[in-house]
Amino acid sequence: MTLAEVAAVVSGTVGGTPDAGSVVVTAPATADSRAVAPGGLFVAVVGERADGHDFAEAAMTAGAAGCLVARPVPVPHVLVTDPVLAIGQLARSVVDELVAGGLTVVGVTGSSGKTSTKDLLAALLEPLGPTVAPQGSYNTEIGVPVTALTADRHTRTLVVEMGARGVGHIAYLCGVTPPRIGVVLNVGAAHAGEFGSTEVTARAKSELVAALPEAAAGGVAVLNADDPLVAAMAGATTARVVRVGLGPDADLRAEDVRLDSGGRPGFTLRTASGDAVEVTLPLVGAHHVGNALAAAAVALELGATLPGVATALATAEPRSRWRMEVTDRPDGVTVVNDAYNANPDSVAAALAATRSLAGDRRTWAVLGEMLELGAASPAEHRRVGTLARRSGVAQVVAVGEGARAVHDGAVAAGALDGEGSCVVADVAAAVTLLRDRLRPGDVVLVKASRGSGLERVADALLSDRPHGDTEEVNAS
Repeated sequence: MTLAEVAAVVSGTVGGTPDAGSVVVTAPATADSRAVAPGGLFVAVVGERADGHDFAEAAMTAGAAGCLVARPVPVPHVLVTDPVLAIGQLARSVVDELVAGGLTVVGVTGSSGKTSTKDLLAALLEPLGPTVAPQGSYNTEIGVPVTALTADRHTRTLVVEMGARGVGHIAYLCGVTPPRIGVVLNVGAAHAGEFGSTEVTARAKSELVAALPEAAAGGVAVLNADDPLVAAMAGATTARVVRVGLGPDADLRAEDVRLDSGGRPGFTLRTASGDAVEVTLPLVGAHHVGNALAAAAVALELGATLPGVATALATAEPRSRWRMEVTDRPDGVTVVNDAYNANPDSVAAALAATRSLAGDRRTWAVLGEMLELGAASPAEHRRVGTLARRSGVAQVVAVGEGARAVHDGAVAAGALDGEGSCVVADVAAAVTLLRDRLRPGDVVLVKASRGSGLERVADALLSDRPHGDTEEVNAS
């Protein structure tokens, strides 16, 4: 599209240079000036820490064709009232055109597991045709349209991960990328401080299935039958409902779930008609069974076969960083880096997965603060510490004052202060402690919310460079 065509879609004004309107955008959009692709569109977003307008010229130097801005800059641009809303409008225009040409949009939401499920969906759908799925966790009002704008007329399926910080957010994202198939994984305590309660969280997540077309128009809602709040969303949609889970009422269910010595699950995948296939996952943790079921249900809806699903799942390697990344050091220490994000449910899943792969080896849980839990934060952190200790973790390391209640919970469950559990001030102190006390054969889980930056602990344990040399954390 030319910048003039972009301006027409978003009700903007072209400016910056005399020939700006004829400038052609040939690559996707981004709000990160460091990630601009040659010919791309740079979206100048005003954030808490930086103003994207200050990086417009740098983006052009990096190869951008033009910028989407809220105030004039001395480079080719489209001036709008709100660049975030405008990039959403642009994405909607492109998606509508592509859907008319045969594109299917699949939306995924849930309190935990969205990114892992998105990655599994990509692995299952790519054999069926060109598939676009977001990098990492691009699940916001900026990340969703940026992802959508990487699709083109050859794309068969667009997978959209949808996050929310409150009621109305997922409805907005559905307005940007209207889904035909929607997946709701679970409703948990994540973002309880923002939502206020799990009931409000459920209402926000149900916006995805409410936005689906009716069954006669091809709408499909894939719901976790094992989560009562998700199962109840069947009443919030006119789409056809496909229930997935472990129970007998699931349309697509996992039977005979087992874990191998490395904590990797296997199970029998059975359809409502009784057809079945054996599935093994290369991912660590029983919690991936539910994610795999949801992804399999979508793939089957879009034309995959049961044997094809089993084959794709068996080779579905992790695509997003810092999510149950299991690495063995030469000295036999195993580092489990699950530090991208954390909430009480995902920490519980990570602890269970780590203990299953550890066997009789000594296990450490290095746990940082879980953010956005509101008034429930102290109790939830204590509960996690108690759970860690009772699950058989030998040493709990709470990193930072925000995680002190994790230590309190571990001590309450019988850990000795300083031995079975301790509190360290920060990442540097955690690394120092671990380097001093780890023994060959130990297993170390590293888990916290993104803002805690605990991936730097795992990075330091897996490298020879000092922990102070790791890159700065960019919380999102």
